[in-house]
Amino acid sequence: MIIKSTTFIKSSTKLKDCPPFYKPEYAFIGRSNVGKSSLVNMLTGNGKLAKVSGRPGKTQTINHFLINENWYLVDLPGYGWARISDSQRKEWKVMIDNYLYNRENLMVIFVLIDSRIPPQKIDVEFVNHLGENGIPFVLVFTKADKQSRVKTDQAVANFKNALKETFEEMPDIFITSSETDLGKEDILSYIERVNNLFVIPPDKQIIE
Repeated sequence: MIIKSTTFIKSSTKLKDCPPFYKPEYAFIGRSNVGKSSLVNMLTGNGKLAKVSGRPGKTQTINHFLINENWYLVDLPGYGWARISDSQRKEWKVMIDNYLYNRENLMVIFVLIDSRIPPQKIDVEFVNHLGENGIPFVLVFTKADKQSRVKTDQAVANFKNALKETFEEMPDIFITSSETDLGKEDILSYIERVNNLFVIPPDKQIIE
């Protein structure tokens, strides 16, 4: 897939305020400081699309970007926020859960994992949560350029082991680097294949 156009549509704090669900949608989420904004910018070829910041918690809303006038890329707030109040953390969780469980055109969630560190409890719990609720997702290991391929492969193997108690079948996995574009073609090709499976329910179709 070649990205020809990227358009910011809107930021929302409630599901009902999100754009109409007549196009397939892909959400990106991960623990704070996992490199999500950099990955989004790398995938779209637009270095200014998502806000990159050294301060975790920069993304605080559900952000919709229309890609090629055909599908939505959704930048979600991270989880595991260390520098926000308990009340704000609860608000974000309600916002994200409501989106993940109820967004009708959400095809796949891309869960980002830092390839440089051992499996984190918060990541494993989030992935298990998705699996238990039947929400489609894939794993995206980030920052692979920061270490050898051997270490990255070991990190992937360790994370798989952490999931074995819950999952009989492992989700699809992508290894990426926002610095070298590693994984870009694989992820975009995956999205293109899934796009072909999207069908608007008859009761939701727009009648011209």
